[in-house]
Amino acid sequence: MPLLRALAALLLLLGGPAGVAIAGEDSSPAGVGELRVGDATIDVVYSGNAAGLDRAELRDWIGASAQAVKTYYGRFPVRHVRIRIEASEGHGAHSGTTYAYNGALIRVGVGRSSDRADLKRDWIMTHEMVHLAMPEFDDRHAWLEEGLATYVEPVARVQAGQLSAETIWRDMMRDTPKGLPGPGDRGLDNTHTWGRTYWGGALFYLLADVRIRERTANRFGLQDALRAIVADGGSVEVSWDVRRTLAVADNATGTQVLTQLYDEMRATPVMPDLNELWQQLGVKLGREGVEFDDAAPLAPIRRAITARPAS
Repeated sequence: MPLLRALAALLLLLGGPAGVAIAGEDSSPAGVGELRVGDATIDVVYSGNAAGLDRAELRDWIGASAQAVKTYYGRFPVRHVRIRIEASEGHGAHSGTTYAYNGALIRVGVGRSSDRADLKRDWIMTHEMVHLAMPEFDDRHAWLEEGLATYVEPVARVQAGQLSAETIWRDMMRDTPKGLPGPGDRGLDNTHTWGRTYWGGALFYLLADVRIRERTANRFGLQDALRAIVADGGSVEVSWDVRRTLAVADNATGTQVLTQLYDEMRATPVMPDLNELWQQLGVKLGREGVEFDDAAPLAPIRRAITARPAS
């Protein structure tokens, strides 16, 4: 959503509260300042009364999120990003937004009572970092941006060893139905409810991942398609046409899955059979949580989605 994000970022930069610690000027022993992830630089600033935040724990949290995104994409999506930590009451991360204004900028609210366990459980920082890896689209395509971050965030964390595969397949079985069309739905480009934007978008990417792997005998997946966008210069810092973006991604897998699926779902309420999908992937709920059936037809695809990349 380029216009909305640009305006919000402008207000943030011009009208931010006093007391912001500029990265590199924090003299405390546990100061975060600058982080390096490969050839990328992450600068961290603080706003509000941030004295109660443990900056060493914040450093580890931000670094772990960045490593998960780097694992999934093969590189960090942008060369430089500013992260603004906004201290507030309570525990854990409360909210996050990623902007493209004068460079990439992520704003995340964090409770002053947060401890290492709160931050380790958090998904928001990784979610916002995934946004860095997709060009900005017109507002009606917000589901492509939010759905991407909703789908990739947990997969990236599994690949980086930060979550279990059982956890994310359980969560997908629980949450993906929130993205299914309801009465009066007019497709993802035209129905902008919370469920359709986040989980309808995530369902789009899950179906795309499975289809790409089916059509390429599991040689390629959505991950290869998304890496190609970043390699071609796609990031939150640029605005691209949706079809150009999907064409770059499809070319990397030698398919037209993303373009075709977009045309199927953008203006039509598509209702996939999720029970059949879980059965084919070999995912089912048992007494102890999720159980895997490795004899299921698409079990190799399920395993490949969360497998750590070879390089």
